[in-house]
Amino acid sequence: MRILVLANTPAHVHLYRHTVDRLEEAGHEVLVLTREYACTTDLLDFFDLPYRAYGRHRTDGYSTLQFARELGGQFCRIGIEALRFAPDVVFGRGPFAAYAGTLTRTPVVLVLDDEPGDFNHTVSRPFADCILSPAVTRRDLGDDHYTFDGFKECAYLHPDVFETNGDIREYLDVGPDEPYVIVRFNALDALHDAGLEGFRPDQRRDLIERLSEAATVFVSDEGDEMDLRDLPARPYDLHPALIHDAMAEASLLVADTGTMATEAALLGTPAFRYRGTDDHEYGEFRELERAGLAEQFDEYEAIRDRSLEILAADDAGDRWQSRRREYVGGLVNLTDLLVDVATSRGEPGRLDGSTKRALQPRSRTI
Repeated sequence: MRILVLANTPAHVHLYRHTVDRLEEAGHEVLVLTREYACTTDLLDFFDLPYRAYGRHRTDGYSTLQFARELGGQFCRIGIEALRFAPDVVFGRGPFAAYAGTLTRTPVVLVLDDEPGDFNHTVSRPFADCILSPAVTRRDLGDDHYTFDGFKECAYLHPDVFETNGDIREYLDVGPDEPYVIVRFNALDALHDAGLEGFRPDQRRDLIERLSEAATVFVSDEGDEMDLRDLPARPYDLHPALIHDAMAEASLLVADTGTMATEAALLGTPAFRYRGTDDHEYGEFRELERAGLAEQFDEYEAIRDRSLEILAADDAGDRWQSRRREYVGGLVNLTDLLVDVATSRGEPGRLDGSTKRALQPRSRTI
């Protein structure tokens, strides 16, 4: 079989990387189509995945006409690559995946989560043959929509899949028992982030200064805008492929972005998310809060004070790890599921009994 994967962000690379490896090991041919965005191609190189780039993600400095031309060029390159590859099934999300499948007359599998924007779903839904999402997603996207008990991050952070790198503390230059915190600041440049605000500059500085009194602070600044020279913090500057290993060993993750907070929670690390101006209610976070693995805050002072409280609690790490074993261990290993869906050419009716039982038609679960 020939499987085409559209992976446009670092999160998409992690979602599919184990699936690509498994399919290639089984003798299938896989191609990843991607764009230059953040560290997406760096991750594809690190994990040695077969890919071709069709363009780059850029919105700043473009006029509407320039943006339209760039977007048209990307669709053209995706079409050329898809026709040349001639896939048996296409995986992805949004209009690019829908277009590739429609052009090649190939079944399209969309793997979605509970993101706030409806644009991707609205555009791609009519062209999808199979839509997969976590059961906690609140949308009903029609007869071809199936849910699974877990999160899309379970494709790479499920206990059956994730193996921590034992050298991560050495790479970070922290001691065996030295507490450290990862602070993640969102660039807020994605389509679904339009108009949102996270930590203000003064809040970022105050947060770093206060946390540094209790732990070593690493800053992961997606926008690469912060000057840390006069702040008691270090930039997180390891290869982006090691971020999950770093999160797994951390005492706490504080972020104004969703994906890394979800990832830290599934790793059993206390994960605190600052909403800022984002008032969207995510089904994933609601479930992680229910499981005691993540917490969300509307007020800056609340997340700062709660962070200091958790760093002062000697048993916090053990409590979160216990919750992870109890909750995450019972979720679906999404990599297994995606491999089976790929080899069924995106047709749930052709799945075997165990995999079929892991998928539930959305119309029966709402």
